[in-house]
Amino acid sequence: MKPCNHSRASSFCEPAIIKIIKGFTEKMKPLELICFTLFHVAGSLAALNCSSPTPDSLFKELNDKLFSNSLFRPVTSFSDPLNVTLRITVVAILGVDDKSQTLSTVLWQVLEWDIAGLSWDEKECGAERVSILREKIWVPDVQISEFIDEDKSPKTPYVYLDNTGHVYDDKPLRVVSSCQLGIYNFPFDIQNCSLTFGSYLHFATDIMMIAGNTTKEILQESSKVIVNNGEWELADIGLGHSTLGLNAGDYSEIKYYLILRRRPTVYVVNLLVPSCFLITVDLFSFLLPPQTIDRSSFKMTLILGYTVFLLIMNDLLPVTGETTPLINVFFSISLALMVTSLLETVFITNIQCSSTRYNAVPHWLSVLVLRYLAVVVCIPPKKKSNRVTLFLNPSFTETTVNTTATSGSQSLQKDPLPAVQAQVNPTGPPEPALDELKKLSSDLKAIRLEVDKYFQVSKTSEEWNMIGIIIDRLLFGLYIVFIVVSFITITSIWIWNNTYAA
Repeated sequence: MKPCNHSRASSFCEPAIIKIIKGFTEKMKPLELICFTLFHVAGSLAALNCSSPTPDSLFKELNDKLFSNSLFRPVTSFSDPLNVTLRITVVAILGVDDKSQTLSTVLWQVLEWDIAGLSWDEKECGAERVSILREKIWVPDVQISEFIDEDKSPKTPYVYLDNTGHVYDDKPLRVVSSCQLGIYNFPFDIQNCSLTFGSYLHFATDIMMIAGNTTKEILQESSKVIVNNGEWELADIGLGHSTLGLNAGDYSEIKYYLILRRRPTVYVVNLLVPSCFLITVDLFSFLLPPQTIDRSSFKMTLILGYTVFLLIMNDLLPVTGETTPLINVFFSISLALMVTSLLETVFITNIQCSSTRYNAVPHWLSVLVLRYLAVVVCIPPKKKSNRVTLFLNPSFTETTVNTTATSGSQSLQKDPLPAVQAQVNPTGPPEPALDELKKLSSDLKAIRLEVDKYFQVSKTSEEWNMIGIIIDRLLFGLYIVFIVVSFITITSIWIWNNTYAA
């Protein structure tokens, strides 16, 4: 028997046959032994013997001994697994679709395997490596498990074949794969998408997948070739072997984890910054005096503008799935704050502009607001005036003028002129001047009653206005506290989740 020319194929030549012969010689008859040996030699590839160092001679040998055996795995025995080495490089990240939960990438996939028993002498055949059609040899059916769309990448019809029987298959892949996206931290989210490479049909006893490069090497090579500056960047790559063993029915797979980080600049500029500006304007609108300026109209305009803004930017927001994104919570809180501030403005405006129709301030409300809450909002209580105001009895009528002298000095103080006239001429007929004085006295009483009533209403209105000012400032402070706490909480969750994911 002719020995092999290269050490790579030596395990499939004389040592393998000798081992088989030693195991079965004692149990097989001579005729059966001869038939088995001839069948094994005829079914295995041997070294190519080129008649001349020309392409015609080499391809004639390949056609006779290799291309005719392209229907089965290139192994010595069907019980031997074929080791397939996989190398990948991430060329581009085309995008991540939040609605369909898919990832689009472009990869370079390199598969390498050895054809058992195939070899030729470089000098004898005139070439160390040749390119041959992919259809001429057996190619492993390595697929991506997460693949959900047609591969639209350009086809490469050729593979390289070395003189040692080593096959080098390099081709680009445009992969549209399924990926369970987590959009809770949008737009500061980090996605972890997996790509599982393995044979679609063959078990681990037939094809064994082997990683040809480490994740660090993949990341370094990918960082060099990625030229697009899109929405996503490749942050890291993880590797997970999922070879389930060599039992019947198990598959050999290699799983890569692509860690993708979203570039949030466009969303921060177009969504978060305008929203913060509108909230700031709404916050400072509390400085407008509600009794002189229609603050509610201003706030209503802000709410309308914010609603239109959200409708325009709706396409930039992710579609909610199992969890609601934090940015949607942020927008909901902002809109709720604007609506709350509008309701507060309506309430305060009603107190300050309709206070003349209210009754006197209840004592408990006056003590609670004017004494305690005024100190909380840094409004000093108003000092009491030393001025004493006399209020006439509203039930006083003109009949008190004709009271008898038994009413004494009280009647003289209230209406002295008629009393004097009555004493001068107690029994004479009334004079015209006296009638005029009586009418003038009645008008003066009515005027004094109206003035007293006006001062009393003014005092009540002043107290209600002060209550409105204090409550407005109190709600303004609570508004600021709620905005600060909400924004700090949402920002902290974003930062914490990004740190945890990293």
